[in-house]
Amino acid sequence: MTKRPSPIAATVDFEADGVQHGFLKLPISSDESAWGAVMIPVTVVKNGAGPTALLTGGNHGDEYEGITALMKLASDLRAEDVQGRVIIVPCMNQPAVMAGKRTSGLDGGNLNRSFPGDPDGTVTEKIADYFTRVMVPMSDVVLDLHSGGRTLDIIPFGASHVLEDAEQQRRALEGAKAFGAPYAMMMFELDAAALFDTVVESQGKIFVATELGGGGTSTPESLAITERGVRNFLIHYGLMAGKVSMPAEPQVYLDMPDASCYVQSEHTGLLELAFALGERVEKGEAIARVYDLTRSGTPPVTYRAERSGVLAARRHPALVNMGDTIAVIADIVDSLG
Repeated sequence: MTKRPSPIAATVDFEADGVQHGFLKLPISSDESAWGAVMIPVTVVKNGAGPTALLTGGNHGDEYEGITALMKLASDLRAEDVQGRVIIVPCMNQPAVMAGKRTSGLDGGNLNRSFPGDPDGTVTEKIADYFTRVMVPMSDVVLDLHSGGRTLDIIPFGASHVLEDAEQQRRALEGAKAFGAPYAMMMFELDAAALFDTVVESQGKIFVATELGGGGTSTPESLAITERGVRNFLIHYGLMAGKVSMPAEPQVYLDMPDASCYVQSEHTGLLELAFALGERVEKGEAIARVYDLTRSGTPPVTYRAERSGVLAARRHPALVNMGDTIAVIADIVDSLG
């Protein structure tokens, strides 16, 4: 069955040269606005023939490194700076960004678990459908900027995935490295089926993801890594002139081969982590303790590493519930691919 056209309309002309700032407009009807619209900011910078890069932030609304870096880029990038077309969407899930939450303030939807979307579905599903059927097909390379949000803190890395198409995998991995974060990761996703990543990759496009910090904020350091990385991405894929700028220290390569990299809590209580982000962990070492807050004098439950590697991510809030990821341990490898 053929889906109906997306209800989202763009106020920019994606084919016109120059710089345009506008919106992706999604009609909604609510108690606050009977004939309203979700207004997703979009900037298009085009200069003649060449590849198209789609740069997205705010897939989750509380991940601020990407949002901030792309807001700045949208203000600064000129047509003469690029060859081809750069589409910048700093706040992909605008309702989530405005609510300061991972999920939408309108329908509670998690955009990055809603792909490929539905033009007749919820607000979040309609946004996912528009990117699936309109934005991704017009793109050659996609950079989706993530960080840990309010509940996670993550070492800064560019990431790609294991793909059936070896050439597609190679090109994405090279882009993840060229992003120039301190780490480059071959990433294993726990629930990949409904991700933006999967939609882009299934259309044969080059997809690079990032994790760039977290805690529901950004820092001068995390923003510097993000802004440099976005520029590196555009240079690497031929949309900007210049030389890719790598970190002063050699990039560390990481691999997440399977779900055992994720350490998830089986208890509710107060979390104490025994290692800092980026520290090396040996298999069997105690990496976290969870204390029962309902009584004193009770020993904590100890969580031990199931593998050796680097602590790549950690839960940010000290309170933890059953099922929360409290740590991610990634393998340190000599090479990727």
